[in-house]
Amino acid sequence: MTGGQDDPGGPGGPGGGDPRAQAAAWLARAWDPALSLREWRVRLADSGWGCPTWPREWCGRGLPAAAAAAVAEEFARIGAVGPPGGPGMNLAGPTILEHGSDELKERFLRPTVTGEISWCQLFSEPGAGSDLAGLTTTARRDGEVWVVSGQKVWNTSAHHADFGLLLARTDWDVPKHRGITYFVLPMRQGAVEVRPLRQMNGYASFNEVFLDEARIPAGYVIGGVGGGWTVALATLAHERRLAPQAARPAAGAASPPAGRARREAATETGQVLEPYRWYPQRAGRPDLVIERAIAAGRRGDPLVRQEIARLITLAWSARWSAQRAAAARALGRPPGPEGSLGKLASSNIARAAARVHALIAGPAGMLAGADDPMAPAISEILLSVPAVSIAGGTDQIQRTILAERILGL
Repeated sequence: MTGGQDDPGGPGGPGGGDPRAQAAAWLARAWDPALSLREWRVRLADSGWGCPTWPREWCGRGLPAAAAAAVAEEFARIGAVGPPGGPGMNLAGPTILEHGSDELKERFLRPTVTGEISWCQLFSEPGAGSDLAGLTTTARRDGEVWVVSGQKVWNTSAHHADFGLLLARTDWDVPKHRGITYFVLPMRQGAVEVRPLRQMNGYASFNEVFLDEARIPAGYVIGGVGGGWTVALATLAHERRLAPQAARPAAGAASPPAGRARREAATETGQVLEPYRWYPQRAGRPDLVIERAIAAGRRGDPLVRQEIARLITLAWSARWSAQRAAAARALGRPPGPEGSLGKLASSNIARAAARVHALIAGPAGMLAGADDPMAPAISEILLSVPAVSIAGGTDQIQRTILAERILGL
């Protein structure tokens, strides 16, 4: 059965218990770039190699977390396409696996792996960003549905998502953290309106979402009524773990990849990455400071050299911390406060990089568009960096988490 779990990459097949060898054996038999992307993703879902650490009954192979990197390397080695990127596999899938009912897993996991459905996250509100538990979007039970009204903001991909991971208040008579329920919201209904948000750096990567009596099936609750805060923390832990790994589109024009599956995957990846085009600038582009100091003739300036050394020290310290966190995940440990450490470090690095870029460029750093011969523009970096201290939990919130969970304050 090509693509199924009874294949050469299965237990007892070539490679024995070595996940890398098992994956290589299965790919040698199953990978066919002439397939459509949908046909190939069906094979991935049937075999479990698309998400090898997920349970076998839910499109995985039940392998330890340490095996994921080796399997991914085998896919990359032969140029095989993996599962979809974005919030479906990174947020929705892990959250439903950890806290969802079997009915929700049956309904949503496989079509997420095959790419049949896409997702967005609906947490923040205009009055509930840093204080997420202060949200006021309301859900009330009406027979076999929940009826939801309110507003969400900073929602990436909401304009094309099929489903949203939604937090709404279902009980006003208990402490705010305990009155929240976590829903799967069907996005394609008239009661859901999505509007793009224009940012000061010129991009429109986010949306605001208005809910006016939107309907949610009664069974689309993750973690039980009133248990949404615990589930939300799990989702946020996965989000913060991924934050430093935001993908950067390859520079320059590339020739179309060979094979239908690869071409369709490249188109899909372009769509997924489009909202994140400015994320390297949001991170401050510390990788550019040395070459720009040299190009500007500032390599001998003692102040510039001192600030670059400080930036590189911050960047390497954060990299080592991230490696320790990755090693912990490889041992199967759940995401913990190291996500907040990494998030706070990324904010410090971005601000330090922006200072160095401004120091090197001087007044020319205010130039933008055709007036700036350098790409990306320094002005774009300076306008984008403040976002890293806000998105995914503000610096102040990260410090509170660290104070409570690490220092016990």
